[in-house]
Amino acid sequence: MKQFFSNIKGDAFGGITAGVVALPLALAFGVSSGLGPSAGLYGAIFISFFAALFGGTNTQISGPTAPMTAVSMVVISGIVAANDGDINIALPAILTVFLIAGLSQVGLGVLGLGKYIKYIPYPVVSGFMTAIGVIILLTQILPSLGYSPKNDADYVNQFKAQAEEVILKNILKDEAGEGVMVLENFESTVDRASLITNKNILKEAKILASKEASGTVGALKMIPRALQNINWLELLLALGTILIIYGFKRITTAVPSTLVALIVMSGGAILFGLDYKSIEEIPSGLPIPQLAIFTQFKLATITPYIFTGFTLALLGAIDSLLTSVVADNMTKTRHNPNKELIGQGIGNSIASIFGGIPGAGATIRTVVNINSGGKTKLSGMIAGVMLLFVLLALGPIASKIPTAVLSGILITVGIGVMDYKGLKAIPALPRDLSFGPLKVSSEVLIMLVVLFLSTFWDLIFAVGIGLIISCLMFMKKIGDLTTEYSDVKPLKEKAWPDEGDFPETLKESVFIKHVKGPLFFGSTSDFQQLYKQIPDSATTVILRLGKMQYMDQSGLYAMEDMIQELQTKNVEVLFVNVLKQPRYMMERIDIIPDFIPEEHIYTDFDACVKGLIK
Repeated sequence: MKQFFSNIKGDAFGGITAGVVALPLALAFGVSSGLGPSAGLYGAIFISFFAALFGGTNTQISGPTAPMTAVSMVVISGIVAANDGDINIALPAILTVFLIAGLSQVGLGVLGLGKYIKYIPYPVVSGFMTAIGVIILLTQILPSLGYSPKNDADYVNQFKAQAEEVILKNILKDEAGEGVMVLENFESTVDRASLITNKNILKEAKILASKEASGTVGALKMIPRALQNINWLELLLALGTILIIYGFKRITTAVPSTLVALIVMSGGAILFGLDYKSIEEIPSGLPIPQLAIFTQFKLATITPYIFTGFTLALLGAIDSLLTSVVADNMTKTRHNPNKELIGQGIGNSIASIFGGIPGAGATIRTVVNINSGGKTKLSGMIAGVMLLFVLLALGPIASKIPTAVLSGILITVGIGVMDYKGLKAIPALPRDLSFGPLKVSSEVLIMLVVLFLSTFWDLIFAVGIGLIISCLMFMKKIGDLTTEYSDVKPLKEKAWPDEGDFPETLKESVFIKHVKGPLFFGSTSDFQQLYKQIPDSATTVILRLGKMQYMDQSGLYAMEDMIQELQTKNVEVLFVNVLKQPRYMMERIDIIPDFIPEEHIYTDFDACVKGLIK
């Protein structure tokens, strides 16, 4: 505890500064997620405080991040769509998925899996991070142009017929569920349908219009309409925000340029009484627990998103531990990865209960904290308390922030989050794959696959596919490399020194084969051809296995098949110097002793020759 307060002045300044930096990003990420600015602010408060308190990185500042928000956006939009576009109905299920993500992170830490996160291939991470940047940029085009599909009357009118159909289907679905849709009560169904108003149809049409324009594909489809309906004031607010963020950095980095842009552009818009679109109102007072997570819990509702929740946890783990490495390099310390995952999981779990979006370790905020004097966990806790103070004291003022300003902030975040290091390396990476005359780099291929699928299809499946391709590529490369330095090929080879005195009388009937290197899936095809090389005069095959250190299951069955083929030709097989692991494998499926009895296994070549002479 004494060490906890050993740097109270530096931690206070670092925490407050990091909290100031986090404020505009938290609001922007909340708006971008679809849950509103308060969700971003709640996430930043609780994750920052509890991840610092229970985590394993003393100087890390946690909160909503671009990758976590992008995946959360997918979760939110999917569950909202499944609940007829009503965010209030969908909220308990959304927060439950976030809670699952938090608890999964705790589980990863408790099981000690934090140290394995580093083994996720770089091309997958690179493609994913670049995709996050592209997604943010594409989804912020419409807000920065001041265009909202649901407010475009002509566009919404296109969905009125479909909206009426959806409403009627919902009525029939409700009637069937209630068990009243029978012939004698069919009049009640007609009566309910007759109560459908233009207001109901318009509301449903707006939901359908927003859904059609959602995501990256939807944003791209709507760009032509948005350009025809530009709100120049909103565009100027977004561009002004971007210019200040990049321009102010050239003047000084002591003051966060994002905060400067937020204050200047929002203050100017309010001061001059401009007719802009503001963010939704931030609730005043202390955050209230969303107990509907527990009281309205339905397993069937969240079952399709359980895997997504785990993936969200894994992404948060990667994001946090990478930031922890940055903090270690700056402070010359060493974080505890499993403890960090537990802290992040607790923070995300508590944040979800209060309606916050999930987050992770934030690199920029962590760097700011360290550079401002933060050295202990107290700095992250102070950052959370700082944001809580902003919520309680400045909530009504923050509610007047223009939406376009936050769009401008997010555009700079999208530009910054892309992996430019990986993109620049593309021309220099070796082209180790061939598709006919076309040669490409496997690393680049994986990165582009993850990038494309993440951007235009599904973030979760994209990462999974990227990992599978990476594993297959890795196995192929290792297999090729191992085979290159192994000798299990059915080719003529030089005799070993101790074979110089091999009896001439046995040379016609005895075939000697050296197996050098592991017998695994990459070398089995060659090994299986061994029996074809054996001359018809051979009655005995000696396999010298002293340099075969390892045998996998593929190699095991290849050995079994070869021995069986040889035995059908009445060829006797002898083993010389079988090592521990291969012997264990062959004993598991009874190659030893069923096919190769103990008397046919020799410790050295001389003993084998003496056995043959006898």
